[in-house]
Amino acid sequence: MDAVSFTPIGTIRTPHKRASDTPVQPAYAEGIEGRVELLPEYVQGLNDLFAFSHIYLIYHLHKAGPPSLEVIPFMQDHLRGIFATRSPRRPNPIGVSLVKLVGVKGNVLHVEDVDILDGTPLLDIKPYISRFDSREEVRSGWQDDVDEEAARKQGVRGYRAEPAEDET
Repeated sequence: MDAVSFTPIGTIRTPHKRASDTPVQPAYAEGIEGRVELLPEYVQGLNDLFAFSHIYLIYHLHKAGPPSLEVIPFMQDHLRGIFATRSPRRPNPIGVSLVKLVGVKGNVLHVEDVDILDGTPLLDIKPYISRFDSREEVRSGWQDDVDEEAARKQGVRGYRAEPAEDET
């Protein structure tokens, strides 16, 4: 099979400076703000995007460790197949996050619910379209057994918003 390569179209900027402090998923990053800085040559592609409330960011997990076909995922204590997890240690380290689109200004997208490491290379943007993306009857495999309250508490991991100037 032929190799495939991608060229980043921009950079994702977030308050998450260390992978260990980055929330596990966008569901546990509620309200965390970030921005997407698109390269100028792709700005025309943002036409009409402002009308969508949510977008998928597709990105290169540039700080992922070496790939592994089995990992111990978040909230688990035993190995799972990599393709049954969202671990970054994938054969092709590609990440996908569904974030809230707050605004578009020039080549910058302002987003919320960001669980992505600062400086991450952006590969693509796709709009969330409920007619296509929402499903009513779903199974979430082993995740169905994870306690949601515990996951929500632990899912934010080490993230802590920087203190306001009057707190220092």
